[in-house]
Amino acid sequence: MAAGGAARTALLLLLGAAAAPVPARGSQGDREPLYRECLSRCERQNCSGAALRHFRARQPLYMGLTGWTCRDDCAYECMWVTVRLYARGGHGVPQFHGKWPFWRVLFVQEPASALASFLNGLAGLLMLLRYRAAVPPACPMYPTCVAFAWVSLNAWVWSTVFHTRDTAVTEKLDYFCASAVILHSLYLCCVRTLGLQRPALIGVLRALLLLVLAAHISYLSLVRFDYGYNMAANAAMGLLNAGCWLRWCLRCRLPHAWKCGAAVGLLQALALLELLDFPPLLWVLDAHALWHLGTVPLTVLFYSFLTDDSLYLLKANPPLAKVD
Repeated sequence: MAAGGAARTALLLLLGAAAAPVPARGSQGDREPLYRECLSRCERQNCSGAALRHFRARQPLYMGLTGWTCRDDCAYECMWVTVRLYARGGHGVPQFHGKWPFWRVLFVQEPASALASFLNGLAGLLMLLRYRAAVPPACPMYPTCVAFAWVSLNAWVWSTVFHTRDTAVTEKLDYFCASAVILHSLYLCCVRTLGLQRPALIGVLRALLLLVLAAHISYLSLVRFDYGYNMAANAAMGLLNAGCWLRWCLRCRLPHAWKCGAAVGLLQALALLELLDFPPLLWVLDAHALWHLGTVPLTVLFYSFLTDDSLYLLKANPPLAKVD
């Protein structure tokens, strides 16, 4: 199977798994009796009969097209009622369904994270176009790098969608596509360090990584959507991926390897922002958004490394088999 075929197989797996149901996370805010009472009252008054027709008539078109329902609006309004009452009582900001409260901008649920995800996708697309303009397809790493770029771009698209509109389907697509990027980065590293000399081995590694992705998604989709397991699994895969890349960077002694090492090392450092879980500043900017914003220049740096490394391989012109 070619790298492009593997990417298509993984994408079909992700889309299929996203249709499976997922249990909702409960948090202090949505368990609060006053929140539940507010939500129940709002739904009774606004989400049935003539009141519902009135809601639909006055709802902006962009809200309806992005799936915002009457119940969603009630939940949003009651969330802020609860937050204000907590603040008056001197209590901390509660979470709702596993998330901090964010100001909604138009139809965008988490504006800072959505913007940061979009910027990462835009950076990836521009660097992919630059890579394809600079590197001839004859380069042995060309198909693998291009496939990695498309897998990454797909992940940032779903990350943007998820932070724009959080639903069970968009949440799973965001999580699963992020796992696919980590494993594809590991595959990219394997191709660069092993596949150019031993292309037969790469087929086995590709099948193994696809099996790991399939098992990961199948467990979360068919057995239990475990947020703790998903975080631990992605952290483990990320550390393995970072370790492999950093080991290669330290041993290869190529002048452009520092770009890879810096991008991978700084990415791991930025991931620590996820541990700094704090209520969003101005109800917009939280640690997750800061993490995504920080990865934008790292995306540019890593693609710059891929371009330099591909041109180096082409210039060196050893008798390498093309891995695709």
